[in-house]
Amino acid sequence: MKNNEVLRSLRYIFDFSDAKMVSIFALAGHQVTRLQVSEWLRRDDDPAMKCCKDIELALFLNGLIIEKRGKKEGPSPEPEQRLTNNSIFKKLRIAMDLKGNDIQEIMELARFSISEHEITAFFRRPGQNNYRLCKDQVLRNFIRGLQLKYRPKSVEAET
Repeated sequence: MKNNEVLRSLRYIFDFSDAKMVSIFALAGHQVTRLQVSEWLRRDDDPAMKCCKDIELALFLNGLIIEKRGKKEGPSPEPEQRLTNNSIFKKLRIAMDLKGNDIQEIMELARFSISEHEITAFFRRPGQNNYRLCKDQVLRNFIRGLQLKYRPKSVEAET
């Protein structure tokens, strides 16, 4: 999935304002402007849309973890220079404090069936025997399930 698509979806799911988005970046120790946020949130076909880099999305997700779970003691983790669907999925799982069965329930809301073993395979280290690459379809369905869980009325309005 494109970073801008993930950012737009999360903003919509949690109903974050531009100011809230800026403050979430600040929680991760990164200053952005409202203009930058608004450029990242524009539609893909908008010529004023700017691509959100991996490190910027990683910073936002780190800030989201702090926003939802609180700041951990010690130094903040360094943002990843390169994000994969697996790392995005993992950061969202951490931010929302989800267990395997919680993720299954969210996926079922999106009418996507997945076993707990498949889910844990996404969170293993690359190179481990049971590691599995998270494809766009899986991440999209997870994000769709989050939308159905946290903004069910908006989904009803779409259909």
